[in-house]
Amino acid sequence: MLNEFTLTQKRVLAVLTVIALAFGAYFLRSYLVLIAMAAVLAYLFRPIYSRLRARYSVGLSATATLLAAIAIVAAPLSGIVFLAVVQIGQMVNGISHWMANTDLTELGKRLLDTANEILAKVPFMNIELTPESVQGTITRIGQNVGEMALGVARDSVGSIAMVITSAIIFLYVFLALLTNGEKVLALFRDLNPLGPDVSNIYLAKVGAMVTATVRGQFIIAVCQGVAAAISLYIAGLHDGFFMFVIFLSALSFIPLGAGIVTIPLGIGMALFGNVVGGIFVVVFHLVVVTNIDNVLRPFLVPKSAHLHPALMLLSVFAGLKMFGFVGIVLGPVLMIVIVTTISVYLAVYKGAPLDESDDDEDDEAERKEPFWKRWWPFGRTATATPAPATASADS
Repeated sequence: MLNEFTLTQKRVLAVLTVIALAFGAYFLRSYLVLIAMAAVLAYLFRPIYSRLRARYSVGLSATATLLAAIAIVAAPLSGIVFLAVVQIGQMVNGISHWMANTDLTELGKRLLDTANEILAKVPFMNIELTPESVQGTITRIGQNVGEMALGVARDSVGSIAMVITSAIIFLYVFLALLTNGEKVLALFRDLNPLGPDVSNIYLAKVGAMVTATVRGQFIIAVCQGVAAAISLYIAGLHDGFFMFVIFLSALSFIPLGAGIVTIPLGIGMALFGNVVGGIFVVVFHLVVVTNIDNVLRPFLVPKSAHLHPALMLLSVFAGLKMFGFVGIVLGPVLMIVIVTTISVYLAVYKGAPLDESDDDEDDEAERKEPFWKRWWPFGRTATATPAPATASADS
């Protein structure tokens, strides 16, 4: 019967298939982020499942892989988030006490006098900054930020019933994708009208970006966040260590990094009396934290997943706005899909070269680069890359 379809019937069937897929996405819209995160984790833990599957049954392999995912991801993340929420509450109460017992240094007073001189020259403004007003403003800002962070944490957790429901759905989707991953990929190749070759390009790019963002960039960001938080702890900021770990790790996903917070904090500490600690925080960030990326990236992030820093910055913030915290992962994945689509269009219609090569050799060469050259940027030598031959478009 299926072979007797006319061309018109096949077109109608294609339209109905698109409508069914669109309606399915709309119908499941409340759980798309949950499904996407389950797919990401299933992809990352697929090698463990495949290795276990070679020796044991499907059920035992899937159960062991699930327990490994909980031990590696869920348990540590839940513990850190819990400790961070507790420390945020303690920090909110401690900010007022810290500011009340902190005096401006002589340098801070001179800067305050300079600011007052500048404000005095501004017409129609009668504003004078005093140490008390500055301390009061910082106290209010700190308390408001802490209370806002607590509110975000409470809203993210939601009700107990919602958490249990989401956990059950995530569990079933994760196990289904883990045990039927090859079937899902084959279905994508069959449904993609662009053909299996282009489908493989999309899958390779998305897989590389997922690996780079979660296994690579996530590890780099956590290392940078922990290192920056340790520098703040050594410098004297003992309250909110785990909060700084989470916050600075999240910032490390973007090109500007944890320095958005640590450098102003270091300068502020120097102005408010802790000169040695403030200088230590700034120098530690410039020398150690920023170079963690240079050392670890060649080992963890494949070149096929590299995005321009501007695109990475936009994708992370757009992902955070659209999907919440998980947008740190989903944003770059969507961006690499967009970039790949544009590359395929240029290759088909403009004859532009399409990068289908494996970058393992380039990654291996970068890993073999001496340690001191990766650590010290000025020691790195640029390698000339031959220009690819442009392919002519089919007429």
